[in-house]
Amino acid sequence: MFKWLDLIPPPGPGEVDTAWVASADPSAMTDGGEQQRLLALQWHLAASEIEKPSHDRDPEIYRIAAGPLPWTTGDLGWALRVAHGGRIYDGMLYHLPLLIAERLPAERLAAFEPALAAILEETCSGYFMPRSLRDPLAERYERLLTRVGAGVPAHLLPAYDAAGLAARRRLGGRLTDPGTIAVLEFASTLPKPVPTKAWLRQGEALLRDKPQAVAAVRDVLDVYAGTIGWTREAQDRLVRGLCWLAATDPSEETTVLLARVAESAGRSPGRTAEPRASRTAAAVIEILVERPGPEPARVLARLALTARSKPVRARVRTGLERMGTVRGWEPGEALELAVDHHDLDADGRRSWPAPGGHTVIAEIAGEKAVVRAWRAGQPLRSMPAAIRDDEVVKAAKEFAKQVTATLATERVRVEALSSLDRVWEWETWERRYPRHPVTGTLARRLIWQVSTDRRRWVTGLPEPAGDGWSVGGLSGPGCAVRLWHPVAADAAEVSGWRDRITAAGLRQPFKQAFREVYRLTPAEEQTRVYSNRFAGHILRYGQAHALMRVRGWSAGFLGPWDSGRHSEAVKEFAAGGWQASFFHEAVESGGHEAEFCSTDQVRFARREGRRWEPAPLAEVPPRVLSEAMRDVDLFVGVTSIAADESWFDRGEHPFRAYWSNAVSGPLSGSAEVRRDVLARLLPGLAIGPKCELTDRFLRVRGTRAVYRIHLGSGNVLMEPNDAYLCIVPGSRGARVSLPFDDDERLSLILSKAFLLAADQRITDPTILSQLPR
Repeated sequence: MFKWLDLIPPPGPGEVDTAWVASADPSAMTDGGEQQRLLALQWHLAASEIEKPSHDRDPEIYRIAAGPLPWTTGDLGWALRVAHGGRIYDGMLYHLPLLIAERLPAERLAAFEPALAAILEETCSGYFMPRSLRDPLAERYERLLTRVGAGVPAHLLPAYDAAGLAARRRLGGRLTDPGTIAVLEFASTLPKPVPTKAWLRQGEALLRDKPQAVAAVRDVLDVYAGTIGWTREAQDRLVRGLCWLAATDPSEETTVLLARVAESAGRSPGRTAEPRASRTAAAVIEILVERPGPEPARVLARLALTARSKPVRARVRTGLERMGTVRGWEPGEALELAVDHHDLDADGRRSWPAPGGHTVIAEIAGEKAVVRAWRAGQPLRSMPAAIRDDEVVKAAKEFAKQVTATLATERVRVEALSSLDRVWEWETWERRYPRHPVTGTLARRLIWQVSTDRRRWVTGLPEPAGDGWSVGGLSGPGCAVRLWHPVAADAAEVSGWRDRITAAGLRQPFKQAFREVYRLTPAEEQTRVYSNRFAGHILRYGQAHALMRVRGWSAGFLGPWDSGRHSEAVKEFAAGGWQASFFHEAVESGGHEAEFCSTDQVRFARREGRRWEPAPLAEVPPRVLSEAMRDVDLFVGVTSIAADESWFDRGEHPFRAYWSNAVSGPLSGSAEVRRDVLARLLPGLAIGPKCELTDRFLRVRGTRAVYRIHLGSGNVLMEPNDAYLCIVPGSRGARVSLPFDDDERLSLILSKAFLLAADQRITDPTILSQLPR
């Protein structure tokens, strides 16, 4: 509990006596009002002695003390002291002080304002208390404090809330401006995300000729967009109202501000997919859809890729579809039109002059933006101490963070094109991909196909050609371009590209040449509408659920509650035209959520207007089928208990049989690709002569033993009796240049191979104790 006892004014004459409250007999009283008052005091005293939360009890005190009783400031002080000394905080003890204070004149409450504000802060931070009790109680305390203070009502910009406190500091003297107060109070009256025309007309009339109020609207929104944390309903209502009032200004500056609010409101601060302010997010999405220019499309595109909330993503998708219909876009085109250039030059750089003749340059290097100092046309090895703390360097580093964030979002977007058989006209593709200062750093490392008749396609990497680019020797008007996918290529073509990428030492932004391919199997032709390809695996649920979110799948939590045993993870593919569902269920719970889950079917559905219609597997486009199965294979490969080194020591666990079979079982698609990569890498590695690839293992000959590293799980067995060797992964892996960076298991396997090939140098006692003498 907060230490607010010292904030209560000292007892005065006439304050009620606790001993009298405890011993008095209400039935002996003839005055009905005094009898009712005593009952309320006794209930409050009894509530302070309860040792367990009583959220499910009716707050009987509301009915007992509802009438106009002769309450005094002495009663309020006593009630606050009793509340502070309560044994358990469940919110019930804060009802009587509230009821007494609500019936006292404002001038008599001034001395109690600090204590009442402390109770409000405690109430709002009591997340263990149900929101159904906490929010109404907090709102009534906020309104009570508004009577005591002056200026903007406390419930609109609460001082205990980070955004509310920052807004009060920003507004300063304007907190007492009548126009500002009127506009903020009016904004908080918007009940739904979209206002009526009458509400908008009234809001415009309030803003007319009130420059301070107009500035206050912008300032509060700016503060909100720059803070983090959950937003309570009262603030959600205020901010969405302010957004609609701000939207009456058609300027681009306001559009940028609303875009920042949209991203802030749609963000999920905690582990769940719940957005920070769902109704504000819905409101700003509706506003942005109707505004012109590239910024609305840009922010909606980012939300479509980054928002965890399924309702927010659905609203964004609908908004982009409406925007695309008006602007004549193809499916998925809104996302690529929205990519920020960040004012980078054609080489992905931006520079600033710095003191001492230096130049500070932010540039894209691989998968992120970095900041370097230059002098006399030459890059310096490190940032000079003379300018390290200069404002120019700080601004450049902040700029680099923004570029890195855009680059990460763009990588996700471009990889998502793998499920969409999209074709671009040459001029459009060249402008949006290889020429784009951000997207180009990704696109120029990818394989594309070009055709002049859309029947015969030439495959190649983008190459400079004069002032532009070419692919496979083709370029210019009349050419069509699409992203190459190995699912549409034969084995010889795929192998050829893997050889070329490896020989060139090219690091692709994501797996493309080495991308896993999943085609329809005979078993899936038999089951017709579902796939059991990845059913029956045991996953570490917390890790699996987190990985699903990272890959853009949304799913309800598994746990010991109603409907918590089964879950369905869903993800949209092909620019929202198809949806895959991955079913899984809890098999063992630990505490508040499932510890393990088992995998089940994968199903598909196609979009029919606003509905999803189940589709047979044979009708699913090959790219969609392959991309969805690739994700599910990733969930299994990364989070299966077969990859958990500690399972060897668990004894007779119910999942031990599964672990024993999976630890050296048949390879999945991702493990097959891993084997293919190793076949190309090993001849060039120092340990190559000591290694041999078999159907499932990387066989390593050491001095003490011969080891077999499973290419799926990464677990190690020792010949000749397949004794298990437990090696806890270290923080650093083998430094081997890979053609992609999204396979941690491959890095782990290589690290173990390097370690075991030189097993005579091992000093770790936990490993040595398992090796033969």
